[in-house]
Amino acid sequence: MLFTIIPIWLFGQSFTKITTGSIVTTPSDSRSVNWIDYNNDGWQDVMITNGPELGENNMLYKNKGDGTFEAVTGDPIVLDHMPSDGATWADIDNDGFIDCFVVNWYNKNNMFYKNNGNGSFTQIKTGSLVNDGGYSETASWGDYDNDGLVDLYVTNSAGSNKNFLYHNNGGGTFTKITSGALVTDAHVSRSINWTDYDNDGDLDAFVSNEVNQNEDLYRNNGAGSFEHITGGALITNAGNTMSSSFGDYNNDGWQDVFLANDQGYLALFKNTGAGGFIKITNDTITKTFGRSFGSNWGDIDNDGDLDLFVTNAFGPILQNFTRDAANTITEEIGWSYGCAFGDYDNDGFLDLCVANCQNAAQENSLFHNNGNANHWVEIKCIGVQSNKSAIGTKVKVKAIINGKPVWQLREISAQSGYNGQNMLTTHFGLASDGLLDSVRIEWPSGIVDIYKGVDKDKILTAVEGQSLTAIKEIVKPFTKLFLSYPNPFKNDTVIEFELIDNANVDLEIYDMKGNLIKTLLMNNYSKGQNQIKWNGTKDNGKMLGSGVYFLILKEGDHTMTKKISIVR
Repeated sequence: MLFTIIPIWLFGQSFTKITTGSIVTTPSDSRSVNWIDYNNDGWQDVMITNGPELGENNMLYKNKGDGTFEAVTGDPIVLDHMPSDGATWADIDNDGFIDCFVVNWYNKNNMFYKNNGNGSFTQIKTGSLVNDGGYSETASWGDYDNDGLVDLYVTNSAGSNKNFLYHNNGGGTFTKITSGALVTDAHVSRSINWTDYDNDGDLDAFVSNEVNQNEDLYRNNGAGSFEHITGGALITNAGNTMSSSFGDYNNDGWQDVFLANDQGYLALFKNTGAGGFIKITNDTITKTFGRSFGSNWGDIDNDGDLDLFVTNAFGPILQNFTRDAANTITEEIGWSYGCAFGDYDNDGFLDLCVANCQNAAQENSLFHNNGNANHWVEIKCIGVQSNKSAIGTKVKVKAIINGKPVWQLREISAQSGYNGQNMLTTHFGLASDGLLDSVRIEWPSGIVDIYKGVDKDKILTAVEGQSLTAIKEIVKPFTKLFLSYPNPFKNDTVIEFELIDNANVDLEIYDMKGNLIKTLLMNNYSKGQNQIKWNGTKDNGKMLGSGVYFLILKEGDHTMTKKISIVR
């Protein structure tokens, strides 16, 4: 049933293997692939990490905009000579330039590189972020408390087996979190995903584990606290899990998840939309046995649904593009770790890069998507109140697919599979119809932007609360809803918001089921900062019990949401 609606076999979609250029002609012991635009020139660059025990420089390739790449040389980011595994990119200080964190194994310190804004990087060597020696596999940036600054989670697979969580304080400093299950659980961990699996407006954490240990799912309760979920099919399915990739494969608005296993069967779990997952058992994917390490979702044929790529290593197993044995990509033989999708020539079709490591001297792979007649749209999101990289933002596109209206969802992530980061620009296939009805962008701040009359076959820029255009970002102030304090609260909490002009404002409280609980105000308020105190009562004056609620502010075309918790 599953893949009768997901044509994942790549029928009719072809790729060309690139055989010239330093990306594919440099023997290396590679681990991670990250597609990023580090110099803000509008072209996707690519980073590949290398991880032999004695160390090897990582590689960064600048996209020249003509279909070729130039190896970056002489910069600290490619002169580390360390045993690196994963990498993750995001703008940590919201200065408009994307920064890089790289993890190392063999009890070596991890590495952080600050983007100088001129095409060069400075390696930061002070602070707990880069002085926690470990056996780190990968990492991911994610703003778990929605304060507009991305935080960092790092997985470890040896030593103490405890993972790392760092809270971003602003000003380039971080605080290491030392309490809570996220950092006290001791498992052999590989992959980390920050994802809002329950659609409640904040990022939850999912960690995949090896050696027949169950996966870890940590539900974000708001205000920096998490609940370790211990029941359900997804986290009672112990295996040798290497990669986890979230994607809405059935276009129902909920993030599903694929798990890649080493020396085991692949696994796929459908999100039920009620806080749980169902394991899919009767499908090509779940009947596939492999030595699988990397994975990523992407609509490679622009038909309006997600396709899946899986890498294998350490055995005579061909790469899996879901059993399409006649495709150039699946004919690759070797040992592969990370993989990632990125549209490197801006033609609207996703290309693929794969990190290889056989005999510690295999050349990496780059595949150009030859495209087809289907339409597409790509949207780069720029946060203003949210983090600049828009990590955690949900972009939804409604289009006519095969004559029927279909909503598609993409969630912007700084780690979309083990040792893999797809480009941050969201990509949507619109099939042959090419009829784009609307775009809905749900930002981590709670702001929701809705656009009509959007052009197809273009790369657009969305600035939070402002515009969806094909021109450069223009930042202007707009209404802001701040985190209430205290939060969680017992008796009273203060809610603050800022207006750029006098405006009518609706401020309402909803429960987890979407029921209106309390109308706090429906008045004209003056520009500048305003605040209101709430004591946790309903409209009828009765006290609300402990739980999670949503604070929604509406002003003109802007809608902003914050999570608020009561603890009695």
